Amino acid sequence: MGLPVPPFATDLFGPAAVIMKGLDGLNWHLRDYEARGGYAALKKILAAKTPPGQIIAEVKKSALRGRGGAGFPTGLKWSFMPRSYTGTKYLVCNSDEGEPGTFKDRDILRYNPHSVIEGLAIAGYATGAAVGYNYVHGEIWEVYERMEQAVGEARAAGYLGKDVLGSDFSFQLYNHHGWGAYICGEETALLESIEGKKGQPRFKPPFPASYGLYGKPTTVNNTETFAAVPYIINHGGDAFLNLGRPNNGGTKIFSVSGDVARPGNYEVPLGTPFATLLGMAGGMRDGNKLKAVIPGGSSMPVLPADIMMATDMDFDSLAKAGSMLGSGAVIVMNETRCMVKCLLRLAYFYYEESCGQCTPCREGTGWLYRMVDRIEHGKGRPEDLDLLDNVADNIQGRTICALGDAAALPVKSFIKHFRDEFRHHIDHKQCVVPHYI
Repeated sequence: MGLPVPPFATDLFGPAAVIMKGLDGLNWHLRDYEARGGYAALKKILAAKTPPGQIIAEVKKSALRGRGGAGFPTGLKWSFMPRSYTGTKYLVCNSDEGEPGTFKDRDILRYNPHSVIEGLAIAGYATGAAVGYNYVHGEIWEVYERMEQAVGEARAAGYLGKDVLGSDFSFQLYNHHGWGAYICGEETALLESIEGKKGQPRFKPPFPASYGLYGKPTTVNNTETFAAVPYIINHGGDAFLNLGRPNNGGTKIFSVSGDVARPGNYEVPLGTPFATLLGMAGGMRDGNKLKAVIPGGSSMPVLPADIMMATDMDFDSLAKAGSMLGSGAVIVMNETRCMVKCLLRLAYFYYEESCGQCTPCREGTGWLYRMVDRIEHGKGRPEDLDLLDNVADNIQGRTICALGDAAALPVKSFIKHFRDEFRHHIDHKQCVVPHYI
């Protein structure tokens, strides 16, 4: 099934949508956003001269957690920005969506760009940041151009720039086109890239809140995180919290791909059962049975069908099940999929995308890929499974950024849950499922 062509049904993203509510693919302009109540939150806080601390408290109350993968509480992150600092402070929107299976931020920027701009402006007011950058993934040029148009509309209408809407609050926003490297999705590598340097992660500490972009205090949040902020200001933190579950406030956009009838983005309240989300995506394609799901992007542990069907889609439930919500990229695999081949593709991706700065990651990802490749092509040895586990353990926690963990977690989880399939490859030199490309 191909992607829907605008104008599409306004309930395409799900009946419970908040960020993606009422979008038809064409109504992304400023006038359309204002007609949906857009920029009311920004006008509200500027007119009332709301204390920044009050806004941060409301975001904390909402239990909004980072939507990029880590799930860190957003309000708490904003509170780390030094209030007494008199120099320039920065905000950065991480729209560098490069992980396999993840495509939600692309649709937010494409179909509702002003929600991100308003969220950034509110965050700038709350943290005292005067300048913001939106770092757009390098392989989605048309989305970058869309954001440039939207920022131009907002600036012309007085929502960006000096003395926003006649207030004493100033906020400049710039889009920055990335170069397609997966590593630049890591927040400090992203900052290096904006500065014109090679996109490699920095040692932490110091954290961006104290030493970020150009050495100044900086807050980095995901696209979806910023897009949720206007709703919180308009309706209150409690209203957003009540959309989801305790410690898991609001809705979440899940990018559902793989062996489903209707792949796409679906926005549902956090805590929605996976079975419900699967139904929204049309269920399994061609009547095949569910075999496994990666629930939070390619860097998260895989879960077998029986565990997944009994799990709810929120941070805590998925952690209890043995995986993580991550970015919300749900990769669905049916009974015809070879788990060794699937892992091979993931291992190759992380081997290719390692920046090479840390030896355990640079060398270890290569070892993981070559060993899985050996098993897939009938040259595996019985001791390879323990060796894969050992190499993964020696990468995890020994790198500057989380890419090492991202490479190790899938390996360990695939072997844990589908060890018999790997053993069959080694013992019989062939797969348990029919060959496919």
